[in-house]
Amino acid sequence: MGNIFKLFGVWGMSIAACRRMRRTLSFRLTLWYSGLFFLSTVILFGVMYLLLAHSLQRRDYKELRGALTEYQSKYDKGGVTAVAEEVAVEGGLAERLHLLVRVATAANTTLFLDSPPFWKKRFDVTQLEKRAPEKKQLLRFPASDGDEEILILEIASLPLPEGMLLQVGKSTHEREKLLEQFRETFIGVMGPILIFSVAGGALLSVRALSPLRGLIHTLHAIIATGALETRASVPGTEDELADLSRLFNTMLGRISLLISGMQSTLDNVAHDLRTPMTHLRGMAEVMLQTEASETALREALVNCIEESDRILTMLNTLMDISEAEHGAMRLEKEPVSVYELVTQAIELYQDVAEDKAIQIATAVLPELYFCADRNRMLQVLTNLLDNAIKYTASGGQVTITATRDDQHIVLTVTDTGVGILPEDLPHIWDRLYRGDTSRSQRGLGLGLSFVKAIVQAHLGEVTVSSQLGQGARFLLTLPLDHFS
Repeated sequence: MGNIFKLFGVWGMSIAACRRMRRTLSFRLTLWYSGLFFLSTVILFGVMYLLLAHSLQRRDYKELRGALTEYQSKYDKGGVTAVAEEVAVEGGLAERLHLLVRVATAANTTLFLDSPPFWKKRFDVTQLEKRAPEKKQLLRFPASDGDEEILILEIASLPLPEGMLLQVGKSTHEREKLLEQFRETFIGVMGPILIFSVAGGALLSVRALSPLRGLIHTLHAIIATGALETRASVPGTEDELADLSRLFNTMLGRISLLISGMQSTLDNVAHDLRTPMTHLRGMAEVMLQTEASETALREALVNCIEESDRILTMLNTLMDISEAEHGAMRLEKEPVSVYELVTQAIELYQDVAEDKAIQIATAVLPELYFCADRNRMLQVLTNLLDNAIKYTASGGQVTITATRDDQHIVLTVTDTGVGILPEDLPHIWDRLYRGDTSRSQRGLGLGLSFVKAIVQAHLGEVTVSSQLGQGARFLLTLPLDHFS
C-alpha cells in the first residue's frame, strides 16, 4: 500500500512539473518554433504536391491533344479505316501510351473503338454513348473481380466533319501511382521531421533565452547577497536581448548610484539634524535641572526656537526641491524687473558683505524684464549670493551681471573665492552635498539643489564653471516670454 501511495505521489509531482513547464516561456517558444517549422514543411509539401499533380495532368492532356491531332489527320485522309489502321500499327502511339481510341457518329453511336487489352473486361462503352461529349472529361469504371483498383479514364474529344466525333482516353493510373508514392514518402519522413522540429525548437529557445537566464541569475544573486555591483553578461550580438542586457546593467549602475546618494543624503540629514536636536535637548535638560532665572529661561527658549527654525528650514527646503523637480510647485508668474530683483537681493546681504570687506558689483540694465515667480527667483539669487560671500575671503569681490538675447535673460554671479574642487563639480547640485567635508562653513547643503530645481521649474538652465583658487561663476539662462 505504501508503494502505491509513493507511486501516486510521484505521478502527482510529475503532473505538477508538466503544468509548470507548460507555463514557461521556454516551452512556449519551443512549441512555436517546432510548430512553425512543421507547418511550413506541411505547406511546402502541399505546394509541391499540387505543382506535381498539375504538371503530370498537363503532360497527360498534352499527350491526348497530340494523339487527337494525329488521328484527326488520319481521318481527314482516309476516314475511320485510316484511323483503325493507324491504331493497329504495332508499337504505335496508342500502344505506347496505352490509349483508348473511339470514333462515333453524330448520334454518339460507336463506329470504332480500341482500348488496351487489360481494360476490355472493365470498360463499358455505354458510359460514353449515354453522355454528351465534352472537350475533356473523367470516367470511372468499377473494379473487376480480383482487381482492387478503380479504372479512371481521362478522355479528350474533338469534332470531325459531318458531325462525327473523335475521342482519345488515357488512364490516370500512372499519375496517381506517382502521386501516391510521393504521399507515402512524405508520410514516412514526417516522424523524423517532427522530431527534428522539436529538437531544433528546443535548441533555438535555449539559445534565444540564454541572455534572459543570465539576467534572472544576476537578479537572484543580487537578491540573495544584496551586491548591486553584480552585472549580467552581455552577449556578443547586436540584437534586442543584447540591448536589454546593457540597459539592465546601466539600470543597476543607476540604482547603485541612487542608493549610494540616498545613503549619503541620509547620513548628511542625520548629521545636520543631530546637532540642533542635541542642542534642544541639552538646553531643556539644563533648564529643568537648575533653578534658572526668568531671563535665562527666555534665552533658552529663544535658542530652542532658532534650532527649531533651522530644522524646519531644512525640511521645507527639501519639500520645495521635491515639488519643483516633480512639477508640483505653483509658480506665481509675473513680469519681473531684473534690476529690482538684483537690487533687493544685494540689500539683504549688503551688511554681511561689508562685515567681510567684500565688494558687490553689478552690471544690470534697468529695462530688463522677464516672466517669473518673483519670490522664488529672489530665493535663487540670494542663495547664489550667500554662497559667493561665504566662500570669498575678506577683500574679495562678487559681481552680478545680466544680459539678454532674443529669447533669454542671462544672469551671472561671479566671485573671487576659493573655487570648487574638480571632483566636487559634478555633485554640487545634489541634495545635502557638502564639498566642505570638514563643515567649517555653516549651511544645509541644499542651496544649489534648490537653485537648480527652481530654475528648471522656470524652464531655464543653470551651469557653473570654476577653477580652484580663482573663484566660481554661476550662469542662469531663463526664458523671456514663457507664460503658463
